[in-house]
Amino acid sequence: MTQKNDWYDEDTELNEEYSIKEYDVTASPNDFNLKTLFDFIESGALVIPGFQRNYVWDLARASKLIESILLGLPIPQIFLYEESRNKFLVIDGQQRLMTIYYFIKQRFPKKEKRVELRRIFGEHGKIPDEILEDDVYFKKFNLSLSDPIPKQKNRYNGLNYATLGEHKLSFDMRTVRNVIVKQNLPEEDNSSVFEIFNRLNSGGINLTPQEIRASLYHSKFYNMLFRINNNKQWRELLDAEEADLHMRDVEILLRSFAMLIDGDQYKPSMVKFLNAFSNKNKNLKESHIDYLENLFNNFLENSQGLTGRAFFGSSGRFATLFFEAVFAACCRDAFKNKTLDTLKFKPESITRLFQDKEFGDASQTDTASKSNVETRLKRARIVLGA
Repeated sequence: MTQKNDWYDEDTELNEEYSIKEYDVTASPNDFNLKTLFDFIESGALVIPGFQRNYVWDLARASKLIESILLGLPIPQIFLYEESRNKFLVIDGQQRLMTIYYFIKQRFPKKEKRVELRRIFGEHGKIPDEILEDDVYFKKFNLSLSDPIPKQKNRYNGLNYATLGEHKLSFDMRTVRNVIVKQNLPEEDNSSVFEIFNRLNSGGINLTPQEIRASLYHSKFYNMLFRINNNKQWRELLDAEEADLHMRDVEILLRSFAMLIDGDQYKPSMVKFLNAFSNKNKNLKESHIDYLENLFNNFLENSQGLTGRAFFGSSGRFATLFFEAVFAACCRDAFKNKTLDTLKFKPESITRLFQDKEFGDASQTDTASKSNVETRLKRARIVLGA
């Protein structure tokens, strides 16, 4: 199996246009010192979404940020979204906050372990001490700084949080401007934060809709999606050993469950549909989450007879629209009856659906329209005999 950057065929969300509501949003500036920010993270009051973005800074860049703070230079402000009383979601500034957090913890994450650490952080809300102390995941966070001019040593190079000496107190008390955003209206949803994420994030590479969604709607349901995303059989169907850093594989899973559960009520846009589905399942009962996980596992068991890359189209990319329709069709009756008996399908039925003209026409243009989504789901049920 290989890891590709272009295996995913469905980019409708990135280009999709949709109407924007009018919001009553307030933004208030607050200056918190670094020790307070650290304590907020430790207590869980400040939520750095573990799945928002992999920690991407190298030691040199992280050291430069710490040096700027020690020198008293200003650093970019951080944006927080007030989800509820004493609970704030990081909108912009995760890399800076994580750098500060890791520096105070005196541990720096190893590059090859960052995908796994992202998962651990998301599950626990922080990195457990036993993981932080494990040299498999972390190394010592000693500042790596170049000399300012030849023959003049950088006074901070090689230091860590414990060895800052007289600079430690000033570091702890250094303030960073935090802008706290709160949606006042409309009261029925918190959709403004999706737009704020989408328009404000300045982390170098824009977040994908699914990265934003996973941050905004983090829940036990999402933990399940990330868990099954590491399922060996699922990784084999994707022909990708490692989880995608931008969560395109998780988006496929989300879309598939959304089409199974709410596909009959679908209406554009796909962005709004997936956001609403994610929000709806934030407080899903654990028993129902367990059922959905087992249902997906049964579907995978029934797909074992398929040849390799069965869900890849002629372009050589994983056919998302095709997979979600097959999954919804195969699990439709089982879900209605709350059983685990998903439809057993044969390779030739998969081939017939790939060759079906109506399905193909509904997968070419305007793929997120209501009529095309309905056509794909209907044709999958007919061709697969569901």
